Amino acid sequence: MPSSLDKYQAKRNFAKTPEPADGGESVAGQLQFVIQKHWASHLHYDLRLELDGVMKSWAVPKGPSLDPSHKRMAVQVEDHPISYNRFEGQIPAGHYGAGKVIVWDKGLWLPLADPHEGYRKGKLHFELQGHKLGGRWTLVRMKGKEGERQPPWLWIKEADDFARPAGELDIVSARPDSVASVQRAAVAQLAAAPAAQRGTTRKAKTRASALPTTMAPQLAVLADAPPPNPQDWAWELKLDGYRMAARKQGRKLALWTRNGKDWTAKMPALAAALQHVQLNDAWLDGEVVALNDKGLPDFQRLQNAFDGEGTTDLVYYLFDLMFANGQDLRAQPWQARRQALRAALRAALDASPGLGNSVRISEAFAGDPAQLLASACALGMEGIVGKRKDAAYREGRTADWIKLKCGQRQEFVIGGYTRPQGTRTGLGSLLLWMHDSGGQLVYAGNVGTGFTEASLRALTAQLQNIKTRTCPFVDPKRIDYAAIWVRPELVAEIAFAGWTGQGRVRHAVFHGLRGDKPANQITRERTTTMPVCKITPSATGGIEVSHGERIMDASTGVTKLDVVRYYEQVAPLMMEHLQDRPTSLVRTPDGVGGEHFFQKHLQARAMAGIVQLPQSLDPEHPPLLAIARAEGLVQAAQFNVVEFHTWNARRDKILRPDRMTFDLDPGEGVAWPAVQEAAELVRVLLQELGLEPFLKTSGGKGLHLVVPIQRRHDWDTVKGFSKAIVQHLAATVPQRFVAKSGPQNRKGKIFVDYLRNGWGATTVSAWSLRARPGMGVSVPIGWSELDQVSSGAHWGIESIEARFRKGNAPWDGYAQAAVSITAAMKRLADAGSSSGDGWA
Repeated sequence: MPSSLDKYQAKRNFAKTPEPADGGESVAGQLQFVIQKHWASHLHYDLRLELDGVMKSWAVPKGPSLDPSHKRMAVQVEDHPISYNRFEGQIPAGHYGAGKVIVWDKGLWLPLADPHEGYRKGKLHFELQGHKLGGRWTLVRMKGKEGERQPPWLWIKEADDFARPAGELDIVSARPDSVASVQRAAVAQLAAAPAAQRGTTRKAKTRASALPTTMAPQLAVLADAPPPNPQDWAWELKLDGYRMAARKQGRKLALWTRNGKDWTAKMPALAAALQHVQLNDAWLDGEVVALNDKGLPDFQRLQNAFDGEGTTDLVYYLFDLMFANGQDLRAQPWQARRQALRAALRAALDASPGLGNSVRISEAFAGDPAQLLASACALGMEGIVGKRKDAAYREGRTADWIKLKCGQRQEFVIGGYTRPQGTRTGLGSLLLWMHDSGGQLVYAGNVGTGFTEASLRALTAQLQNIKTRTCPFVDPKRIDYAAIWVRPELVAEIAFAGWTGQGRVRHAVFHGLRGDKPANQITRERTTTMPVCKITPSATGGIEVSHGERIMDASTGVTKLDVVRYYEQVAPLMMEHLQDRPTSLVRTPDGVGGEHFFQKHLQARAMAGIVQLPQSLDPEHPPLLAIARAEGLVQAAQFNVVEFHTWNARRDKILRPDRMTFDLDPGEGVAWPAVQEAAELVRVLLQELGLEPFLKTSGGKGLHLVVPIQRRHDWDTVKGFSKAIVQHLAATVPQRFVAKSGPQNRKGKIFVDYLRNGWGATTVSAWSLRARPGMGVSVPIGWSELDQVSSGAHWGIESIEARFRKGNAPWDGYAQAAVSITAAMKRLADAGSSSGDGWA
């Protein structure tokens, strides 16, 4: 009988490799998982989940991420025996998967649905209970051909209390070592200890240690009730402020945010005050707050302080001490660290009595946590934080710290909803409104938690019956315009932590619909004046528009004057993408249904705001043109220009491209969801090469991925590298991608167009209209918005105005993301040369 381990065994010579041939036992009622770190031809991580007596296995090149926005490529490989879970060692050179292997994490996995059905259908939803990883995860198989050799999956962390933004904690870098070796060392230490000491709890010793440059904070897990043994816990007020760590080394002091940003310069008074704390080589942990007139933390006042009102009156509440005078205190129990912190602060206050105005200790309380929580809520606080008295300080979110939160509960009118993202079904979040004193519906925030699968299905069905195209609200500017509007008829009961200064609910949780309260009676206490939905087009800036009544698009009735006004409105956003780039113009004198002209040069016609570039940039051709000022867009529209296409280089270094562009061009028969999925796959590959792609709609049927790069390589190198990337995609996932252009080649597939990366090639600019029926717009979007976009022409000239408010924000960080492609080219070459055993 064939076995699922046949492929595993056929690839290995067990007389020469230390890997197990078979064996290993299942534990009744439990499913094991292991993640092995493997230095093969290139470093990767192997995820293995026990199912049907074997370990189903995936190779994850970049390893797991705790950030739900990251989608890690996971290439399925052959099943492994359960005995492989314990394997650590060196696979000899010349053998399959040669290189070092360690057990990076292990534990149990809990399927959250039928695992056999999920594995068969390509969607595994599960919880991990490991030493390093916890919480909910999803594995999703990309839709490929059945039985393909190494089907690609995506491995995604779900949003829960174990999730962490990538900038806050990179788990593979923060915890690189083997959990098996740590356990073995602990067992050896216990065996070497005197018998009288075994089974007893000994106080951890401090140890001398170099002061770390960075440190991730310990975070609390949200709990819905106090622990059963409250006497083992200490309780602090949950302060509504900014988490801040202080690093003190001699006279050098820095204040670091939870996300690892240096905010010392933003709080010079606090930094100066902390110099009075007589500690050297120290790390302190606490919360920076702004106090109101009652002496309570006021988050709005804190935001105002950083927005310009000044940070001199901020207070830093300290609650932990991780390093002091060169000693690593993290292994000490909370009580011991607390005692050391209190002693250090007391000495500082004795020497500098005024210090207490800026630096204080966060008081800890004993007693009934339910009563403490009630008292905290009565004071208007967020809640309380419980800390296990005997626990060490551990980076990341752990159950040694828990938070119990206060909350409010109120009814809101449902005014719309967003589409689901990731593994979510039905809807993403509800958009909440209330009537103000004038009877208008004003936006009050959104709610995306508290739903069950059943309530999601029922609620989605109800909302679909009351969908509307009309925006009935006066202030939708702060929400996502991919939202779906509904008639304001349903009322939801929402629990939330409080209100922001802008009248938005904080930390909202859905509790159900209220059928006993009519929507027209749902009001709020404060009156808010908000702008209306529609933006009134401005004038044309003094440029005379001839034949403004000419119809440019018969399908929409858009006129030439509409096009001119559009480019006047969008100019501040669009100039960021046009500035200093050679630009080509697409003119349509007879409208989008007529003949199109591609213009690369000014010729004999002068156009205000458009300049002719030096002949030396392209000596063999007439001078190129560029849009120098916003009025150039309006002037071009007056001359029937509809589209603007730009080079991948700027005029000051025309021989060195500063970006790569990948145009996802779907062939006949390719549905839009396949294009969205393809974009995610291309993104994963680029990120694994160390590149960060930014996304925009094409305004047509596809999507554009734009990768900022440093200007170090010539056009041939960049184009050749982009071609190699596309060829790698086509070879790896041939059922979805093709590397050759032409309708016949891409039938049923997607051509990832790399040809736009050559000298003189152009791509339609962000915010440009498209000269085709409907007049779509190429719009920058965030990756989290991809699931909400219905096509590459999701926005058109008639629906784009609301999007102006979001502007270029989805591309924040674009310039900072540029890197040299040298390392990426090497990684791609290594991946190509290691095909076969590289994923072992």
